[in-house]
Amino acid sequence: MEAELSDGSEYPSTRSHLSATFQPLSVALPTLDETTSLTHTIDCLVRDLRPDLAQILIIVCDRSTPETLKRAEAAAEQYPDLVGIHWQDLPYFGGAVRKAVELTTGSHTLLMGSDLETTPEDAPALVAAAKENPTAVITASRWRGGGCEGYNPVKLGANWIFQRIFALLYWTKLSDMTFGYRILPTHLTREIQWEELRHPFVLETIVKPLQLGVRVVEVPTSWTARVEGESVNSFMRNFEYFRPGLRVRFMSRDAILGKRD
Repeated sequence: MEAELSDGSEYPSTRSHLSATFQPLSVALPTLDETTSLTHTIDCLVRDLRPDLAQILIIVCDRSTPETLKRAEAAAEQYPDLVGIHWQDLPYFGGAVRKAVELTTGSHTLLMGSDLETTPEDAPALVAAAKENPTAVITASRWRGGGCEGYNPVKLGANWIFQRIFALLYWTKLSDMTFGYRILPTHLTREIQWEELRHPFVLETIVKPLQLGVRVVEVPTSWTARVEGESVNSFMRNFEYFRPGLRVRFMSRDAILGKRD
């Protein structure tokens, strides 16, 4: 495990008693066309993290397939005290996670996928790190873990270059700023003004905390390509990550928090 503290003073809200403790966390699970992967993810979370779970928020939309909805309903029936199904208001992946953020009741919020590309068996390692570092953002890194199985070689090379560029830009040793497998203190998800709707939202959830001076801890993980459904994050859309990555670096604290002069 490797910790990284960004330059600047620590974000003031992280000094409060409320954010300095880890209590049961909420899990955000956006869905589209996952079936057995969704079921496996939820079963793993309940099996390995039951005492640490406040809720599992399955986020669905008008593009979620009938089979996905059936799997979600089955999970809600099997774990009625934990699993809830919610329809997103804003579109795309970022809109799904932003909906979950509105509903979270835990002290922390775990962002992950339901397609097994965010290995659910690694969730206990992220939670353990969050308990040790409750004021920090905990993020999984494929580059410090077991590698990427089934990742397009061209995209993998481009990803490595992107990570190096933005690590330098933000003066950080973080190795995987674009992987959507991380835990954030819930108060932080509520105080930051989020803007992205598509997959660059993942980068936004790390660069805005960094810009605020929030500590970020990396935990190794592995990545395996999804075996069902199709990714909606095309290669060309990866270039959209540059927009928030560059813009946020020059944002003020007040702008990140949505405060007006």
